[in-house]
Amino acid sequence: MADWAVGLEGYFQGNCMSIKTIARDWLPPAVVRVIGRLRSGGIRFNGNYPTWEEAAAECTGYDDAPILTKVLESTLKVKRGEAAYERDSVLFECIEYVWPVTAAIMWVAAQSGGRLNVLDFGGALGSSYFQNRAFLASLPEVRWSVIEQAHYVSAGREHIQDNTLRFYTSVDDCLAENKPNAILLSSVLEYLPESISYYLDIVGKSKAEIIIVDRSPVAFDQVEKITVQKVPRQIYKATLPCRLISSKRLIDLLKALNYELVIQYPSIGGSGSNFSYQGFIFKRIDRGMSPV
Repeated sequence: MADWAVGLEGYFQGNCMSIKTIARDWLPPAVVRVIGRLRSGGIRFNGNYPTWEEAAAECTGYDDAPILTKVLESTLKVKRGEAAYERDSVLFECIEYVWPVTAAIMWVAAQSGGRLNVLDFGGALGSSYFQNRAFLASLPEVRWSVIEQAHYVSAGREHIQDNTLRFYTSVDDCLAENKPNAILLSSVLEYLPESISYYLDIVGKSKAEIIIVDRSPVAFDQVEKITVQKVPRQIYKATLPCRLISSKRLIDLLKALNYELVIQYPSIGGSGSNFSYQGFIFKRIDRGMSPV
């Protein structure tokens, strides 16, 4: 192999760059969209149910004990340094960063004199914290608070929690001890039974400088739908009630809470026939902060 080819191969390996990453940078947008559909990994959203309860009646749910067991085992491997990264209980040899999220949390820390206090709503056992901890280590003050279901909080407090990463069962309990300057809603709004406006009102009362909504399935037709998601078997066996989100409605709801959109971006998860995974970064409009 030519010297330049050996060097290029080493660069890709050293930087955990995959063929998918290279393709996204080099191929035409139409081809990238096809790859995105393949990257959805078999995730499907079926049906258009009139109520959340009717969709939930056909699902196994997210709170099954075996799912928590698998997530805990994977997260502990990441914490111990035996794996680089965990997402949805699946382990990865290299971290797949969502760079807009990393940029946003470092941006708000820079605006706050190096202080970062994240309220991570629906953050499992700290997946996003561990994903970004190499960058967080450079900050003088970090507090990362995960809001989760009671059995996740119990497991997190027993096996994962430390002085930086903490677990809470409610936003009110978290806000009683913290003043977050960043709210992270990663792959969570679509799985909550009440309307997304209900949860945005809850986290909006924190008056954090930024709100990040990441890895949410956005409907191409901008019509919010209640569906059933079939999780790929290689992740864990489950069917979940799920919403396809309207990005326009999301933006309007946060505008009403005094937040404006800084950027919308394609996120991890790819796309399907009627959706694509998207991310959004919002900032409070009364603080005079400059866009990322």
